[in-house]
Amino acid sequence: MAVSSAAIRTRQRTRRFYVGMAIAIAITVFAGFSRTYFLKAYYGTPELSRLLHLHALVFTTWVLFFLAQTALVAAGKTYIHRRMGVAGAGLAALVVVLGTTTAILRVKGGAAPVPGVSGLSFLAIPLFDMLVFALLVGAALYFRRRLEAHKRLMTLGMIALTTAPIARLHLPMLPPGLPTFFGLTDLFIVVMLIYDLVTRRRIHPATIWGGLLLVASQPLRLMISGTSAWLAFAGWLTR
Repeated sequence: MAVSSAAIRTRQRTRRFYVGMAIAIAITVFAGFSRTYFLKAYYGTPELSRLLHLHALVFTTWVLFFLAQTALVAAGKTYIHRRMGVAGAGLAALVVVLGTTTAILRVKGGAAPVPGVSGLSFLAIPLFDMLVFALLVGAALYFRRRLEAHKRLMTLGMIALTTAPIARLHLPMLPPGLPTFFGLTDLFIVVMLIYDLVTRRRIHPATIWGGLLLVASQPLRLMISGTSAWLAFAGWLTR
């Protein structure tokens, strides 16, 4: 009976943790894009193109879908969670397609989101976001029957998308720039590491390898973004 009660408490604590992570990510997305999308009527920001509206709609749907799936598991409704997973795979693919297309077309149209950085160089940032997201979510779907790995990889996939909204937050106390934005993104990973250590006394392999993939991609994209090979590739994509 003691073992059973402990197992129940552990299960409840795990469910609360992942729901909390999903809520924190959703709040980050809302706060980051509030001025340019969610509350744009209030702030009076410029109108978005149809492509950006579609991209924002699909991105928001994915965030809400992830939150709903996490809540379903927490409520013990795993059957519905699994049935919705099929639609989730298609929605994740749409996120990648629209995210990639939007990034390329914006640079093609002359956008340069970071002052002093050319659009072709900057293109490495969102394209790597999409690549890392696709790899993590793809791995999560592959390991969907290994629940401990699945939920960690899905959460890391969501974390991979948070750099964009974090970059749009107004944080006057911190120096602006990609290192800061990446560092704040990685705080989500740190929370997952701490959770594993506290609850399991060791870090789950999915947290290790998924986290390493995400963290390693950050300096890598900065390193290659100014190389002649990348600039030639980005120029080919946007011509």
